[in-house]
Amino acid sequence: MFRNRRIRRERRPLGARPFYVFVPNLITILSLCAGFTAIRYAADQQWELAVTLIAASIILDGLDGRAARMLNVQSKLGAELDSLADSLSFGIAPAMILYWWSLHEVKGLGLAVALLLAVCCALRLARFNTQLDDPQRPVWTMFFFQGIPAPGGAAVALSPMMASFVVDGAFFRHWSVVAVVTVFTALMMVSRVPTFSIKKFRIEPGWQLSALVAGAAVAALFFAMPWATIAGACLIYVATIPFSISAARRFQRREDLPVKPEPGEPATQAGGRGDL
Repeated sequence: MFRNRRIRRERRPLGARPFYVFVPNLITILSLCAGFTAIRYAADQQWELAVTLIAASIILDGLDGRAARMLNVQSKLGAELDSLADSLSFGIAPAMILYWWSLHEVKGLGLAVALLLAVCCALRLARFNTQLDDPQRPVWTMFFFQGIPAPGGAAVALSPMMASFVVDGAFFRHWSVVAVVTVFTALMMVSRVPTFSIKKFRIEPGWQLSALVAGAAVAALFFAMPWATIAGACLIYVATIPFSISAARRFQRREDLPVKPEPGEPATQAGGRGDL
């Protein structure tokens, strides 16, 4: 009996890993497939289905990182795969959807605007990857994004299309409106303008019930008017940018304040201590 167990252990392939290790990467691949399929439905002018698939890709993109952290299986492969999938789902796919939906009316100019969105998304992701291992990142960047993140950028860029699903008007589909929103989104993706991040957001005990009520109200609105709710959320998100800039400046000033030295110790600077 012991000999049989030893034989089974010896026959087990070297380097074999349990299935759960691959779950985050599989979620990322599903996100990539959703983005690519959105292009296919946009080519058939099934606009609502195309945007729905981009929304599904955004949800999957939020799940893969959390799954990797929960399972403690973060890897370089996963990070690179995630960036490649995001470049397709949140850069190339929205750019092609918007071009076929509206920007093709001005041909070369429309193509240039669509390309700008795809290129800026790729540049943002490349910059993000280079900053992952930077030990000198300021503490305030833990609470803010630099520019609009790729998933949020895809949602903001597609917001005129989502608004057109609600009002069924030609205004939101006009190439000039789409071009302005697309260029704004592309430039914000590669900018260093601080925008709010919910990763470190905490709700105080006294506000938890109110937050639940607000969440229930948003959920009710989403199920009743999904496209109007998402488009409205994009508008509110953009409207918060001036407030995020002001809040980030306050964080920076707090980092730069000198730390009061202990008796017998030299004065130091508070930057980078993480004691906000």
